[in-house]
Amino acid sequence: MTKRDLPPEPVMLRAFRERDSSFDGVFFTGVRTTGIFCRPGCPARTPRAENVCFFPDVREALHAGYRPCLRCRPLEPAGRPPAWLRSLLADLESDPARRWTDRDVRDRGLSPERVRRWFKRHHGMTFQAYSRARRLGAALGRMQDGGRVGRVAFEAGYESLSGFQDAFRRYFGDPPTELDTAVVISVTRVTTPLGPMILGGTDEAVCLLEFVDRRMLPRQIHRIRRRLGAVFVPGANPVVREAARELAAWFDGGLRDFSVPLLPCGTPFQLQVWEELTRIPYGTTASYRDIAMRVERPEAVRAVGTANGANAIAVMIPCHRVIGVDGRLSGYGGGVWRKQRLLDLELENRVP
Repeated sequence: MTKRDLPPEPVMLRAFRERDSSFDGVFFTGVRTTGIFCRPGCPARTPRAENVCFFPDVREALHAGYRPCLRCRPLEPAGRPPAWLRSLLADLESDPARRWTDRDVRDRGLSPERVRRWFKRHHGMTFQAYSRARRLGAALGRMQDGGRVGRVAFEAGYESLSGFQDAFRRYFGDPPTELDTAVVISVTRVTTPLGPMILGGTDEAVCLLEFVDRRMLPRQIHRIRRRLGAVFVPGANPVVREAARELAAWFDGGLRDFSVPLLPCGTPFQLQVWEELTRIPYGTTASYRDIAMRVERPEAVRAVGTANGANAIAVMIPCHRVIGVDGRLSGYGGGVWRKQRLLDLELENRVP
């Protein structure tokens, strides 16, 4: 990433002042008064605006004479779980039905408060809430495989059926017996050079891939939940893991076309537009008018733009490849600067 690829300075200043960790890895902030550079989400005290500068990567910050912050550790890969947490995460993945307590965390030599802060920052919930959601998601899967509610409740660590039903209703919004046919969407957070994204998929296909700071994300989740009759649970199934692998390869420039199955949720017109987006070749662009002509609705240029903006599977359904008829970049849910960077990345890696 070069200086021209940085987000606008007001965007970076806002992110740094608000300690917005969704920009981690997108840029780094140097503090002139201390000679230290930090991640945007650094919990350290925020300096005055005139005392900060911005860098696209660690190398440029180091070459400018800045030292890495000891609190946010910008030399470590953005979004990657710290070494002190990885064994706990591995245990959580190996046994998602386990009921965790603060004592379990302390027995591993970890501070429950430190673990809680990390999960709140990266997942929007505490470690106990996250592990509870994983446990309830696993319980739902066992019930859908034919397990009886009582036995599943006991296996999930609940001492009473009523306690299990109450917890289930609080998280999913419905009692266990009403969700035995619900579609389960596993969701996880993935890191990219342009900031973290939320990735979600059923056992068959990806249905959500969006930057975590997009304002429409809650609305998209609601639409997917309603159209599919779905529930969202934290975690990763084989489809989600393969999608994360392909996404990383795409950002590295080693992959141009995704093979993971997709399950977009929209109206017939939106689905038609999104299908056309997947036909725009890597490294090229099309105008909104072009797409309107291809779906045989030449008068629906504005409707095409609306459908483009409603796409909930960013990058894999390449809405970033659609531009104005005059060649200008128009709106993009993840920010126009991200749209520019995605197009630049494809041009850099396009085979002549």
